[in-house]
Amino acid sequence: MRRDDEYMILANGKPLMSSRLYGSEQALATLGCSRARALERPRVLVGGLGMGFTLRAVLEVLPVNALVTVAELVPAVIEWNRTMLAALAGNPLRDPRVRIQAEDVGFTLRASPGRFDVVLLDVDNGPAAFTSANNAGLYDNSGVAAASAALRPGGTLAIWSAWEDRKFEQRLRFHGFLVEVARVRARLHKGGPRHTIFLAQKSPADS
Repeated sequence: MRRDDEYMILANGKPLMSSRLYGSEQALATLGCSRARALERPRVLVGGLGMGFTLRAVLEVLPVNALVTVAELVPAVIEWNRTMLAALAGNPLRDPRVRIQAEDVGFTLRASPGRFDVVLLDVDNGPAAFTSANNAGLYDNSGVAAASAALRPGGTLAIWSAWEDRKFEQRLRFHGFLVEVARVRARLHKGGPRHTIFLAQKSPADS
């Protein structure tokens, strides 16, 4: 929906994201890619296209020879980002580093062992199935194991959430991740509600 110059995407009638509040999505990208930006040819998976703000921030911090795969379940969201929403984040889908896939990011993870240096997940309001019941499989033990398997040694899994979740932190640690939790503003330095970024680092020794 659109109100004046603001766009909003709803899921089941509830607000999922707004074009006025995207600072924490940018933080997801910059924090999640902090190590990968120094790699020669980083491979990044972005789960959830949204309005393109996370993708734009990823592209701004990565080198020109990076490869960024975006898995978006809803074809309409991809089409909106090519048309009415394209200018909001500076047309990130036009960047030659981007590969867009209209599929469940859970499928992408399970089909990509050892492929990515970074996995960024922003498909729900937190580590729970909000937009689709199938998303529960991203956050349970099998989902976390799949994300770990899709990462290269030393890779980073970063997950956006509207709230803190100690049980989910423990689950990440159970699967061998070194976990940090960042609390960031929706408008970064301009206030807004606080959101949570789970940063999970895979051991460099893992294969």
